[in-house]
Amino acid sequence: MIPSNLQGAPLAARMSGIATFQVLKLLARAKELEAQGRSIIHMEIGEPDFPTPAPVTAAALEATRAGDVHYLPALGLPALRRAIAGYYRDQYGVEVSPERIIVTPGSSGALLLAMGVLLCPGDEVLLADPSYPANRHFIRFCEGVPVGIPSGPETGYQLTAAAIAANWTERTRAVMVATPANPTGTTIPGPELKRIVDEVQGRNAALVVDEIYHGLVYGERPPTALALTDRAFVINGFSKFFTMTGWRLGWIVVPEAYHDPAERLAQNLFLACSTVAQHAALAAFSPESMAICERQRAEFGARRDYLAKALVELGFRIPVIPEGAFYLYADCSALTDDSFAFALDMLENSGVAITPGADFGNHRAHQHVRFAYTTSMERLREGVERIAAHLRRRGTSGAAASARPAVASAPG
Repeated sequence: MIPSNLQGAPLAARMSGIATFQVLKLLARAKELEAQGRSIIHMEIGEPDFPTPAPVTAAALEATRAGDVHYLPALGLPALRRAIAGYYRDQYGVEVSPERIIVTPGSSGALLLAMGVLLCPGDEVLLADPSYPANRHFIRFCEGVPVGIPSGPETGYQLTAAAIAANWTERTRAVMVATPANPTGTTIPGPELKRIVDEVQGRNAALVVDEIYHGLVYGERPPTALALTDRAFVINGFSKFFTMTGWRLGWIVVPEAYHDPAERLAQNLFLACSTVAQHAALAAFSPESMAICERQRAEFGARRDYLAKALVELGFRIPVIPEGAFYLYADCSALTDDSFAFALDMLENSGVAITPGADFGNHRAHQHVRFAYTTSMERLREGVERIAAHLRRRGTSGAAASARPAVASAPG
C-alpha cells in the first residue's frame, strides 16, 4: 500500500508490489537481541559462513597495490569473461563464447538486466511459488506481472513443462526457473529441463534460468541450461559456491541476439562492476580456490544430511530432500498454522532465527519455514537442541507430528 503522508511527489505505483523481506525483520530483531547479550543461532540468512578463499583476497590486494582500480568496460574484465567461459568448458563440457557473458553486480544485477531487456508493461512472467522473493520484485520493477504457479513436493517445488503450458496466456512473455532453487534447494532433472526449454522456446518466449547455486549440488551435478540451448538467459555468480557474497559479483550469459541491448542497459544501469572485485574473481577459478570451495561443498552436504534427519525427528516434514543450495524448506503444519508467528516465537524465546514461508510466495506459505545450514555443525547441533526444548515447552510432540511420512527422496 502506498503511504498517504508523503511529502512532494507520490511513490511510484510499482512500489505497492515490492514488499519487505520478512526475514530482514527477523534479522533486525535477532541483532537487537544479540546487542542485549543474547546468544542467537542464525539459520535465516542465505550467506555462506566460510571466508572467501585466500587466493581471491590475495588477488584483490595485489590488484589494489598495482593500481588496477579504474573503470572497466560495462561487459566486464575481458580476462574474467574468458575465465567464466573456461569454467563452463571445464566443469560442464560446454563451449560458451565469452562475448555472450556479462559480468554484473551480483546475480541480482543479472536478473535486473534480463528483466529490463525482456519486459514491456503488463507482460507476464511465470515462476514457481515458492521462489526467491526478489525474482517477482524485479519483474514488478520492470512493469511486468509475476505469475506464481503453486508448486509442491510432487514436482520438487519446481515448475514443469506441463504446468507452464497449463498457465500460459497471451500475455506470457517469459518463464523463470531456478535450479537449485531458493528456498527449497531442489533441482530440475535434466529431462524435465529439456521439456521446459522446448515448451518455452516453442512458444517464442524467453527462458531465464537462475543457476547461482549450481556449484552447490551434493550428488550428480545436473546439466546447465547452456548445454540444452543457446537461447536462454542463464544467471550465475560468485556469492554462493565461491563464498564471495560481499564482493557483489555475478554474471549472465545472454543469447547472442540480446548482446547489444544488454550491453547498453548495463552501461546505463551500472557503468561497470567493481574493478578490484573482478580482478579478485579471476583467482576464484584457480586450482587452489576450487579445492577450497569443493571442501566447503562437502561440509554443506554433511550439514544437510544431519539437519534434515534432526528436523524430521522433531516433527517437521521434509518430503523432498534438496539436492543443492544450503536450505531445507520444511513443512511445519503439524506444529503451527502461522509460520511467521512460529519463527518469531522461536527467535524471542529460544534464540534460533529461521525464515517464515511468507517471503517466498503464497502457496501454503503459512505452513512452511526455511532453515539455512550456513553455520557450523556445532552451532547446528545446539540449534536443534534449542528447537527441541522450544517445542517441548509449547507442548508439541515431535513423535505425534511425525506419524505421517516426513521424508522422501529427491524427485528423479
